[in-house]
Amino acid sequence: MRNVVVTDVPRADVARVDVLAAYGVATVHEALGRTGYLGPRLRPAWPGARVGGNAVTAICWPGDNLMIHVAVEQCREGDLLVVATTSPCTDGMFGELFATALRHRGVRGVVIDAGVRDVAELRAMGFPAWSAAVSAQGTVKATPGAVNVPVAIGGRLVRPGDVILADDDGVLVVPRGDLEHGIAAAEARAAKEAATREAFLKGELGLDRYGLRERLPDLGIVYLTADEYAKDQDA
Repeated sequence: MRNVVVTDVPRADVARVDVLAAYGVATVHEALGRTGYLGPRLRPAWPGARVGGNAVTAICWPGDNLMIHVAVEQCREGDLLVVATTSPCTDGMFGELFATALRHRGVRGVVIDAGVRDVAELRAMGFPAWSAAVSAQGTVKATPGAVNVPVAIGGRLVRPGDVILADDDGVLVVPRGDLEHGIAAAEARAAKEAATREAFLKGELGLDRYGLRERLPDLGIVYLTADEYAKDQDA
């Protein structure tokens, strides 16, 4: 890995990112063919946050947050900092002081495939954070890494300038060039879900709305009364 800081990353229009983020991670994930999810390892430090932003990426060595300090300078309004490590790490590499510096620059949150700390302070600030762990374990500032290069989290590639969505359901990456397609697909998905919700409120069953009932016999699923089931178990 080359120790490099890329300074001129293109971003998506933040207003359009906000349109996509409003649909939520789960809806956009489904709308885009169930792709881009960064996996269950990343969980919110506090519940209720929903954000979207342009990725500024950083690669750090485990237990060393030097490159987060370097990355702060590259962040601007509407960004979301995405941090990966060169090997698995759960140390508390990000906390309230970083959040304070990032908020001053208009950064909307952090996604870190390592640990965060100062959770009470982050919650009080309303600064969203998604992490692989919560840990008081401190770090050093000694080892070079990289900023604004592609990083891998949860088996997915995050490129600088990609759109990141995050909420209680997890974190999603949408390639910057797919933003408008994502908005259109999410709008269609949301409309479909709204129609289904209305049908369920009126008592329709998913078995019938999704055309599942006629498939059950082909899957070997049979319906038995309680007596029939008891006799079947005794046979």
